Amino acid sequence: MLSRLGALLQQVVETREPSVDLLEAFTEHWKGITGYYLEATDESVPARQTDIPWRLKQMLDILVYEEKQHPAGEAGPCLEYLLQHKVLETLSTLGKAEYPPGMRQQVLLFFSRVLGQVQHPLLHYLNVHRPVQKLLQLSGDRLGSGVEKEEAQFVAVLCTKIKQDPTLLAYILEVSKGAEHPSGTAAAASPRQAEPSPPRRDSNLITSLMGLCKSKKSRVALKARENLLLLVGLAQEAAAACLVRSSTLCQLLTEHLCDLYSAVPTSTDPADVLALERALPQPHENLAAFFGWLDYLDELVMGAHPVVADAITEAVEEKFFQGILQPQLLQMSELDVLSATAVLTGTVRQIRSPPLLRCLVLFLLGSDRHPETPGDTPHPLRTQLIDRCNHLSDEISLASLRLFEELLRKPHEHVAHSLALRNLQARGYLQRSPPVPDEDLEEDPYFTDGFPDAGFGSAKKPLPGSAPSGKGQVSEVVSSFLCLVPEEAKTSSCMEEGGYDTYVHDALGMVQACRADAAPWGWPPAPRPLDACYPETAFYEGHFLKVLFDRMTRILDQPYSLNLQVTSVLSRLAAFPHPHLHEYLLDPYLNLAPGCRSLFSVLVRVIGDLMQRLQRVPHFRAKLLLVRRQLMGLVPGEQMDHAMLFKGVVVLEEFCKELAAIALVKGPPEGPP
Repeated sequence: MLSRLGALLQQVVETREPSVDLLEAFTEHWKGITGYYLEATDESVPARQTDIPWRLKQMLDILVYEEKQHPAGEAGPCLEYLLQHKVLETLSTLGKAEYPPGMRQQVLLFFSRVLGQVQHPLLHYLNVHRPVQKLLQLSGDRLGSGVEKEEAQFVAVLCTKIKQDPTLLAYILEVSKGAEHPSGTAAAASPRQAEPSPPRRDSNLITSLMGLCKSKKSRVALKARENLLLLVGLAQEAAAACLVRSSTLCQLLTEHLCDLYSAVPTSTDPADVLALERALPQPHENLAAFFGWLDYLDELVMGAHPVVADAITEAVEEKFFQGILQPQLLQMSELDVLSATAVLTGTVRQIRSPPLLRCLVLFLLGSDRHPETPGDTPHPLRTQLIDRCNHLSDEISLASLRLFEELLRKPHEHVAHSLALRNLQARGYLQRSPPVPDEDLEEDPYFTDGFPDAGFGSAKKPLPGSAPSGKGQVSEVVSSFLCLVPEEAKTSSCMEEGGYDTYVHDALGMVQACRADAAPWGWPPAPRPLDACYPETAFYEGHFLKVLFDRMTRILDQPYSLNLQVTSVLSRLAAFPHPHLHEYLLDPYLNLAPGCRSLFSVLVRVIGDLMQRLQRVPHFRAKLLLVRRQLMGLVPGEQMDHAMLFKGVVVLEEFCKELAAIALVKGPPEGPP
């Protein structure tokens, strides 16, 4: 019985004794650190060769051990000592002085470990968040070079704590002002509400993270970017508003984007932008850095709280789109225009976040949704970009067409509406009354010459009383496009190539992608009934379609690469599931209103011109076959007369096959006319 009582008393003593011993040990280690500065004589001795790192480690271990001995939420004597005697404040000052050499590294490690391992909430105490702010203000200065790893670890701990309790963000971003707390236990250990201040350029958590994002050490930069993503994604609106209002986050993100863009040489080859990959060789590292940061910005906006996402988007629009891109795109220097257009195309391709994408689309195309009128230029940049698809410089035309193809790939309804649909809503291209018998395109001798027994003659005109919109069966529509190019001008069959079915797989993928994008847009499944359409003015196809159709009329006189790009843009438009676009671009049976043209009627005109010109070229059939073999790489290229014409014929044949494949995949338009 006595032995049991003795053991119990011993246990009680052992439970109480450490609290005194721990505090004594803690204060002894702290006095040992401060004493070093009184006794040290050699200022060149690095901190790691002193006993400071060991003493800091002992202090940390004591704090962690003490916390385990006390109930959750209760501060032990050592933690109270740390708060009351401004231990962290003193350490931040020693870190700033960087004495002994390497002291800042030790201080950063100690702060990171204390904040990460001690579970008791600390950052809302003045004597904790004030020295934390001071350490953050040291980020990036000359004395601190070489401690990026420790800085990254420090800010990572802070971001984790803020993620757990977003109200802490206000304390971390606070700019010290006003009277300080009076000294004393109660004042030092009690939390003080931080009042957010206006954004300043003072170093803080955001500027520290931004500096680390630019680090040459990839692991440090990656960790900083992950932590910035964590911050902008805070769910609480108050924290998001604080991030926008009390930091220079948006300005810093955008300024870095502008700086990286300015570093891209104006002589950049558009092909380099098109072939852009994550790891580019040395000459293109500026281009890779710009697109890498743009991709990160896009990811930030994608994952950010709507308040933060809108603020970043607004800054990007003001500083980058309006401030840098627009002046370059509107200038007259062809070299600068070519470079800016190529980078803009890459930018369009890169952006996926809805806020940034919407901002970019409206920046390029404007917000107008009403039908266009000839000569109307409410949005100068849109007008300029479309005009450049028909530029005297083939390079600029090619780059501009690529830009619009990328735009049409984006899942944003306003792109297709602004470029084409706004002008097709009233179906003004259709003849409202039965056509007057007259010589029309289909009766052109150059059109019918190439179609003996082709079956096209029976499909060339709707029967009297048929629907004004035409609407042939899918097989007839497909046949119409396949029969457009006369047999004597076709070469794919001679090369043992497949017919239009070789395009069906690609057409299916493109149509399915367009349908998936357009699903949320609420497009009608059938055209508007004609009796509900009231065109206010004569039909105008719109600036964009006019330029594309004009380009198509010159397909026999344009470079091969330009023809491929024009037909690629038209194919993309034809793949959209809007019934008016389908009708206007893929229905050969339309009764067009006087003065109107459709894609099919444009192709008819081109075929007429082709047959007229081929009759004047000796041995055109053999030369045409040779050109196709050259384009396929079967024979070496060589100079010959009319090469551009023959290449245009090849593109024309393949384009008609592609349109036939798209028409087959999409099927017939639904509903009544």
